[in-house]
Order: sequence, then structure tokens, then C-alpha cells
Amino acid sequence: MSYPMTPSMTGVRSALLCVLACLLILAGRASASERLYIFTENYPPYNETRTGKGFAHSEEDITGICSEMVKAMLARVDYDYVIKMRDWSYAYSWVQGRENHGLFCTARTDEREEQFQWVGPLAPIKWTLFAAPGSDITLTSLEDAKDYRIAGYKGDVMSDYLVSQGFEVVMSVSGDVNPRRLTLGEADLWVTDGLVGPQVAQDEHGISDLLPVLTFRETPMYLAFSNETDPAVVEELQAALDAARRDGELDGLVSQTAPAAE
Repeated sequence: MSYPMTPSMTGVRSALLCVLACLLILAGRASASERLYIFTENYPPYNETRTGKGFAHSEEDITGICSEMVKAMLARVDYDYVIKMRDWSYAYSWVQGRENHGLFCTARTDEREEQFQWVGPLAPIKWTLFAAPGSDITLTSLEDAKDYRIAGYKGDVMSDYLVSQGFEVVMSVSGDVNPRRLTLGEADLWVTDGLVGPQVAQDEHGISDLLPVLTFRETPMYLAFSNETDPAVVEELQAALDAARRDGELDGLVSQTAPAAE
């Protein structure tokens, strides 16, 4: 036996249906109560710590060109988040397969395109081969570098590319040790970004006058999110980054990415 619904019952039912509809719309999206886990590496001047250490547990200790771009973007969205600095090879593996996990600055290449969802661009990197101060190495093309041992590090897009092309790459866990490898004769060349190389050499080892012998490629860097992250989250972050760029918040940061020596 059924009973007719009273006006008050009808109102309650409508309210419940409205709440249910809202919940369905929000289902699967990262909300302010969920957290984004974002990782970076020590890669000055793009990402670096205020403490001088190669790792950090909070955004307050992390700065740099790309880091400040990411912070400007995150300030425009209503998500809880953490930013941590770790070794690149560790962070690169950790992020993949985990929902709401991202990684910057990640070079966007054809080989990586399907591995992530992309927010950017942030800043470009120039793929540069450096030699030790006083070296007489000269290169007219990348092919000329096949006669030399090249210092790189695990998970680095430039190092991986050279390995795939048959170059002899001496790998390390991070790139910080590679300027010293040049001066010790453990490697003949070092592949890194045109801005990063001289700064790391000076800051970490007191090595000045590092020689850029060849710049052979340029790629944009992005904030890369795992494919398990809701695409709506990625779209919202992209819109926030675009708005920050449109409003001029990134202008001073972009100007720091001066061209590397050719």
C-alpha cells in the first residue's frame, strides 16, 4: 500500500536528489580535502633549496624558476598539496602509477608523451655538453661526441637520449657530482642544461670557467602528473598556470632563463 507524498516530503526528496547529483559530479576529482603530492629535484636555477641541501620536505625550503612558477599556479586552486625535493630517479619512478602525484621540471619529449599528463610549459632547457676548464675539446656536431665519455645521471632525459643513440654515458644517481668527474678525468664531457651546468659547478665544487662546447637541442619543461590522476585536476591546474602567465606573475621568472652559450 502506498501513501501520497506531502509537500514537505517532496521538498526533502528534491533536496536529497540535489545533494546526490552534486556528489556524483564531484566523484573522482581531487578536492580541497584530498592532497596533491608534487616532487622535484635539486636542479638550480630551476629548482633548489634555501638550505643548500639536495633534498627538502616542504615548499618553504624550495625555490627556483620552475618552483616559483608551480607555486604561483597552486596559489590559484583550492587543493591541499605538498612539494618535496628528492633524487630525480627516485621521484620519477615514485610518481608513476600513483594518483594525484606530479613531478617537475620534466622535459616533455615524444618518448615520454604517453607516460604522463602535462601542465605547462614552465621553462625551456638547452641540452648542452660541457668540458672541464682548460679543455681543448671542440665539437661541430653531436656525432663528434661519440669519441668521448659523457657524464650523466639516471632518469635524466638528456642522458637517456644519448644512451639510446649509442653514446658512452657514465651514470650517477644525481648530476651534482659530474663537474668533479670532469676535473678528475673520469669523464670528458658532461651533458646538462646550459644554465644548470655552470651554477652547479660553482656552487657545489667551486669550479668556474666550465666550457660549453655544444648545445644540440632545446625542449620545454612541464609539471608532469601520473596518468592515474583525474584529467579534470590537470585541466584546472593548466588553467591556473595560464591565468598566472596572462596576469604577468611569471614574467620576472621567465626572464631568468637566458640563452645558453652556443
